[in-house]
Amino acid sequence: MNTSGDIEDLLRRLAPQVLAALVRHYGNFEAAEDAVQEALLAAAMQWPHRGMPDSPPGWLITVASRRMTDQLRSELASKHREETVASQTPPDELIAPAADVEGLLSEDDTLTLLLLCCHPSLTPPSQIALTLRAVGGLTTAEIARAFLVPETTMAQRISRAKQRIKATGVQFHLPPEHERADRLRCVLHVLYLVFNEGYTATSGPDLQRSDLTGEAIRLTQTVRGLLPDDGEVAGLLALMLLTDARRLARTRRDHSLVPLAEQDRSQWNQESINEGITLITHTLARGPLGPYQV
Repeated sequence: MNTSGDIEDLLRRLAPQVLAALVRHYGNFEAAEDAVQEALLAAAMQWPHRGMPDSPPGWLITVASRRMTDQLRSELASKHREETVASQTPPDELIAPAADVEGLLSEDDTLTLLLLCCHPSLTPPSQIALTLRAVGGLTTAEIARAFLVPETTMAQRISRAKQRIKATGVQFHLPPEHERADRLRCVLHVLYLVFNEGYTATSGPDLQRSDLTGEAIRLTQTVRGLLPDDGEVAGLLALMLLTDARRLARTRRDHSLVPLAEQDRSQWNQESINEGITLITHTLARGPLGPYQV
């Protein structure tokens, strides 16, 4: 795995796990997210030329932890509070050799992170931006390009979202059982909105944005892996796959829309169709229906 594309895919898969490890330890979402983004950028620049480290997640955690430590020390020094640095410094396991920190990672933390990014105190645009940044591993510039807004505008949106999360005082753990269904619906709605923006872009010269539909599908597949028995998660993933299967046949070379009856069905993605049909067929027979399954 040495190509830039392979490395980018790996970094996006690891981003939420690494961020969760830092947030769980420090309890500072904003600082941890900034540190992880710096670590991801460093990896994207170094790994293609220097080769992959033995433990990619360990490398990311180590680099991000050191960035956070440096930041905390700088802030404390400026406030003449050096005596508290020791209590803020990460323990040995966070700055130990990379191979020793893999135990800090947990796939389940990705769901907790998604729920945090989709906190009900945030507006839908802020939830989308924060989800793509923190869980999707996209840079601010990439998100800004995806939604065709200036990078400074997107940076402000993400910054306000992180400050709002901090102000709520929410802790990094799964919400109480009685809140989880509503919070999960919020997560699915955000993923649905990301997919919709990619399927029919609200601005720009192109009707569809495959980068956004692909990211929405990837994130929904992640949630599906964490919640394999949830019918609505499966329903949303099936909806995305079946809809996206027609992507190549939807537009002409001049970007005009091809009506469904006129589409060349040989261009439909049969693999996505089969996966979507299998998902929804299995789901419909198992539990109560929800809007995404319908």
